[in-house]
Amino acid sequence: MAVKIRLAVPGDVPGLFDVRTSVTENAMNQEEMQTLGITPEAITSMILASDCTWVATDDERIVGFSMIIPEDNCLFAAFVLPQFEGLGLGKKLVHIAEQVLFTHSATIWLETGKHTRAAGFYRHLGWGNEQDAGDGDIRLEKRRQG
Repeated sequence: MAVKIRLAVPGDVPGLFDVRTSVTENAMNQEEMQTLGITPEAITSMILASDCTWVATDDERIVGFSMIIPEDNCLFAAFVLPQFEGLGLGKKLVHIAEQVLFTHSATIWLETGKHTRAAGFYRHLGWGNEQDAGDGDIRLEKRRQG
């Protein structure tokens, strides 16, 4: 397995949705995402507007991704297919996203479920300053070092 990470292009959008709808925690289907405005068209527009999404590929198949909203200093999403968990891909994808966000702001943030594996994952990566975001979610922040 030779997983590679690269910037996403519009043709990757179906693969992003495949990964997002395949996860076991924080699962959502495309209809649920659409009600939140997360549509293939919206994601394509984001990718065309800025370098905001990275994909992990295994033999050209998208197996994970991270996405930021640069103007909000926000890590918007980071997901890996269940069969590719535990290989360090999530950590690499988040690290790339963090580095780009830190070029925009000294403090970056994300929201996730308070009692999820994801929350523990982000805390392990140095995210903190936990605040209640409502509906069982928390906001975590990370500060640029140095």
